[in-house]
Amino acid sequence: MGVIVPITQDKPKMAGIENLVGQMASDMERVNAMILSRTGSEVTMIPEVANHLISSGGKRLRPMLTLAMAKMCGYEGEGHIKLAASVEFMHTATLLHDDVVDESDMRRGKVAARIRWGNEASVLVGDFLLGQAFKMMVEVGSLRALDILSTAASIIAEGEVAQLAAAQNVKTNEAAYLHIIRSKTAELFAAACEVGPVIAERPEQDHIACREYGLNLGIVFQLIDDVLDYGGSSAQLGKNVGDDFREGKITLPIILAFAKATDPEREFWQRTLGERDIQEGDLEQAMAILKSHKALEGTLERAILYGNKARDALADFPDNEIKQALFETIDFCISRAS
Repeated sequence: MGVIVPITQDKPKMAGIENLVGQMASDMERVNAMILSRTGSEVTMIPEVANHLISSGGKRLRPMLTLAMAKMCGYEGEGHIKLAASVEFMHTATLLHDDVVDESDMRRGKVAARIRWGNEASVLVGDFLLGQAFKMMVEVGSLRALDILSTAASIIAEGEVAQLAAAQNVKTNEAAYLHIIRSKTAELFAAACEVGPVIAERPEQDHIACREYGLNLGIVFQLIDDVLDYGGSSAQLGKNVGDDFREGKITLPIILAFAKATDPEREFWQRTLGERDIQEGDLEQAMAILKSHKALEGTLERAILYGNKARDALADFPDNEIKQALFETIDFCISRAS
């Protein structure tokens, strides 16, 4: 009999998405039960590592979006439960892999799995979760949904590699960076939203609208994360403030500040991010430079623009409680920076 570690069933409580959480509560209980059943394994370490992250208080936003879109589109079957669980497994797998690549010590306010069990276990358990995700997709029986989510997995991997290539390149421009975050972050949001109308057999225009909502919301989410890494708290991020800086990641606040930088400031960015020569007090100096050029405000302004695009994408759907909850989710993602 497989070894199963229970996952926490507590519902998240956070301003801005209570409506979405409340409306999806019943289906999310079924998703959580599905997640629980699919993390069981005779290999004890698999459920231990998987549950360490799955039960650590994540918002479960992506699977909730899958459920919400399916419900908004009038879906009455069971497939949305497995697809939502698949989306969460894909997300969890990327986090396990990312922490190894980034050499992160914390995730969601806890010691990263790689610190507790090692890099090898984190990568392999991530692979196990991806395998389970694809198995559930096949069980749903929608070739189009399988295509959407499998394509997303490939695009996400490409985005992660592109970010590696851009790391330490202080001359990365805004267009290149937006392409990276569309791939590595926003694509899973987009796919999570698109599969709802697909299994509901709605017209193609609805598929596109739901996908556009998810894609733009995903960009908002990442841009706000970029802001929080320099202007937030560890509690908000679930990891250490300044990790992007210490890891040499070129994010939008850096790009905006570099475009306005003085020669000494450009030399500073090249030394710290380009050459990874970070000294005591450099993070504070980086934050001061970002503040002087209003780079965090500029990033937030762009997040608001993408939030408006997400809102516009759903314009043709009838006004109802689910649509309102999806609008409130946009506001929640932006308000994380306040």
